[in-house]
Amino acid sequence: MQPTRQQLEQWDTFHVWHSFTQMATYEPVIFDRGEGCEIIDLAGNRYLDGVSSLWCNLHGHRHAKIDAAIVEQLGKVAHVTNLGSSNSTAIHLAKRLADLAPGELNHIFFAGDGASAVEVALKMAFQYWHQRENPKPEKTVYIGFDDSYHGDTVGTISVGGVDQFNAIFKPLMFPVHRLPIPDRRWHAEGEPHSEATATAHHLSLLENLLREHHEKIAALVIEPLVLGAAGMVMQPAGYLRGVRELTQRYDVLMIADEIAVGFGRTGKMFACEHEQVVPDMLCLGKGLTGGYLPMSATIATTEIWNAFQGDNASGKTLYHGHTFGGNPLSAAAALATLEIFDEEQTLAQLPEKIERLSEHLARIAKHAHVGDVRQCGLIAGIELVADRERGVKYSGAELRGNIACDFARSHQVWIRPLGDVVVIMPPLAISLEQLDQICMAAEAGIDHATRESA
Repeated sequence: MQPTRQQLEQWDTFHVWHSFTQMATYEPVIFDRGEGCEIIDLAGNRYLDGVSSLWCNLHGHRHAKIDAAIVEQLGKVAHVTNLGSSNSTAIHLAKRLADLAPGELNHIFFAGDGASAVEVALKMAFQYWHQRENPKPEKTVYIGFDDSYHGDTVGTISVGGVDQFNAIFKPLMFPVHRLPIPDRRWHAEGEPHSEATATAHHLSLLENLLREHHEKIAALVIEPLVLGAAGMVMQPAGYLRGVRELTQRYDVLMIADEIAVGFGRTGKMFACEHEQVVPDMLCLGKGLTGGYLPMSATIATTEIWNAFQGDNASGKTLYHGHTFGGNPLSAAAALATLEIFDEEQTLAQLPEKIERLSEHLARIAKHAHVGDVRQCGLIAGIELVADRERGVKYSGAELRGNIACDFARSHQVWIRPLGDVVVIMPPLAISLEQLDQICMAAEAGIDHATRESA
């Protein structure tokens, strides 16, 4: 007998420990099905998936090609270990990713989620400096950024910078050189804003740090172009390219965390392509399988790969692995996802959608309680403020972002905030009409959430 809706809600509130959720105040929201860009709850209510089920769904739910690829793989094998063995589907995917990735990013380590992809990159960087041809074992420290987010393992919270998430775990975290968030809005007090000035300022901070400490620094970890959990904060043009040039000049590895911004989100397949950057390691996840199954990948250059080559007695093996790394079902979904990019010309269709989103944001930016709108490709953040003229923020306890997003549900749109930043990040397959609905619902939610303070 199938459980009733009431039973599911009771079990959900008592047995399921939801991530980033205060369970004492949680009210069940239970989705049962998905079709295209819509998700459907137990009562049959349909909502446009305005945040791609946490930034990972690319081509819509129940896409026929991805469904068929998973079913076909089930007819072969669901899982085999990649510890000392392999499977044909994961091999095919590795070759496909190597062909897509820029430069000499040719060697793919599979894991199950984005945090795991960054975690292994940290370990690769550490071990690389110990056993490359000209070892520099003193390089053991990392550079991270304020308000950056790379996952929730001990390693990734150490390089991450969201104090709200990490403060209690400080005794577990290793020390990291931390730089201010590279925000394109930065300007010196009393000076006019210039994006070029912001770029120069943030790069000078990085160069000062590298000049003083590069001999001890193993790697810099960065979210290219957009810092997601920071509230969709956009980096100034030229900053990413400058980071790559400085890390190369000072002999520091660059780890690009494209978990959220990879696979078309910024308008190109990879965010690094916007500034012709080739990192030493590229971390991918979320959209890798089209949002279907857990899978992530850390892609390393041949130079890093070579540092791990040796006989069994050399001690150069990467002693790191995941039970479901290279899972054939996930790999099949990922291959189908990449094929859809070609067959449906996904990237070629994005400029029109990006422009439509820009038009909506230009209107929303005039709202009395919108302090800033930020966009990169089909990624948008709308920041709510109590007083726009004076730049006064709402108290976090007021949960204005949550109120706005909850109200958007009455317009059949599911979106989620980052604090008081309303996030719009729909599937790449979204239609123009659906995008209109998402933006209008977000605007209605903002009106509702801020009305009493107008």
